[in-house]
Amino acid sequence: MSNLAKNTAFLTAASIAQKAVAFIYFALLARTLGKESVGVYFLTLATITSVAVFADLGVTSVLIRDIAADRLRAASILQKTLGVKCWAILLAVLLAVVFPMTLSNDPAGWQLVWLAIPIMIADSLSLTFYGVLRGIEELRYESMGIFVGQSLSTIAGAMVIFSHDASLPLLIGALSIGSIWNAGFSAYHVARRLQRSAFLPRFEHMRPVIVAAFPFFLAAVFVKIYSSVDSFTLKAVIGDAAVGLYSVAYKLTYAFQFLPLAFIGALYPRMSSVANDPVELKRTFLNAQWYLALLVSPIVFGIAALAPEIIQTVYGDGYIDSILPLTILIFVLLPIFFDFPIGSLLNATGRQMTKTKIMGATMLINIAINIVLIPRIGIPGASIASIISFIAMFGMGIWVLRRIIPITTGEWFRTIGGFIGSGIAMMFVVLALKSTMPWIATIPIGALVFAALSIATRSITKAHWRHARQLMHRS
Repeated sequence: MSNLAKNTAFLTAASIAQKAVAFIYFALLARTLGKESVGVYFLTLATITSVAVFADLGVTSVLIRDIAADRLRAASILQKTLGVKCWAILLAVLLAVVFPMTLSNDPAGWQLVWLAIPIMIADSLSLTFYGVLRGIEELRYESMGIFVGQSLSTIAGAMVIFSHDASLPLLIGALSIGSIWNAGFSAYHVARRLQRSAFLPRFEHMRPVIVAAFPFFLAAVFVKIYSSVDSFTLKAVIGDAAVGLYSVAYKLTYAFQFLPLAFIGALYPRMSSVANDPVELKRTFLNAQWYLALLVSPIVFGIAALAPEIIQTVYGDGYIDSILPLTILIFVLLPIFFDFPIGSLLNATGRQMTKTKIMGATMLINIAINIVLIPRIGIPGASIASIISFIAMFGMGIWVLRRIIPITTGEWFRTIGGFIGSGIAMMFVVLALKSTMPWIATIPIGALVFAALSIATRSITKAHWRHARQLMHRS
């Protein structure tokens, strides 16, 4: 467990810094470009990241699991993975050339996606190389890499913006700098731990790798569809400006997804190593739920209380119509955070197809609700669709989970309920205070209220603090 705590701390610290830089950069972009151009920029990245799932085909998830189970075979596992990825990247490049032309009649939009192809390739390679490091539970290099990569892209993007030539092609080019850095940096640290021959792709016996990866690939496809269908539907029904307005709420909400992602990056190998021990799995799962509840509750209820002030201060009056979508959408983080450990547990215990089916059902629910709500109520419909679909995903996951580990609803609620209640109380305190004082001053007061109530409800105890100190001081 000490490695889990350390790896989580590394990734969380780096991700906080990286997301802080990304938040500032996107706010600068939004103020500089305006709603329509921000919408085009956002859709370009949504398109290239959707195609990017074909550049991996899910093999990195198999690589992490297999290396975590047998580190001595890491070099051989990487070779077979790279053999599959060579063909996968070629397929993804072809799709990136063709796919934009099926979505739009605008050649300028096609060219933006084509310019982003090097980003897709570099990100796919770094995903696999960092996967090797995750498999051996060495996440500190990924932590450093993601922060430096984001910083490089931000510096390059800021230079473009302040040069008074903030064209979208140049801004896409700025993003590629960070991606190329991560590919090289991650490859270097893998090379230090494995022999150089590990980078030579092996093209024989690829079928077993592809078969094992297929559920992960399907899951990734479902994730990309239900995470981008809202933007593409808004584009088709309302236009680029609507996408720009929604992208502000979307970016701000999903920026916090790095917190469970950082934790799960360390948790997944741990769960894989205790997959046959239901008692240890239950203990690890409940610890993860406690940790994530502590993180998500103040974020969700704090932003819900201060959404108008955040939007107007950070993005300006041009994005006032983003306030309601953000106020609604921020609550999607609750089911998202609590579902992450469920997905890791299912994948770690070889039930990846079950998780894939759940994601497929979630995708269908999300598509249906977006199609129904967006034409009727506009941008808020996309936010509501996200919340309903992710609650459904979490519910299906819990139903399956209870067949694997002996966990009750009462145990789960006792683990997270105090934090949720403290967050709700904090929200009402902040709402009451912000009309009588500067809104920024309500943040530390809200934090104190949340902390005090968490201690009062025994959600945080001396035992928790002792355990945390022990984890951080163990070698």
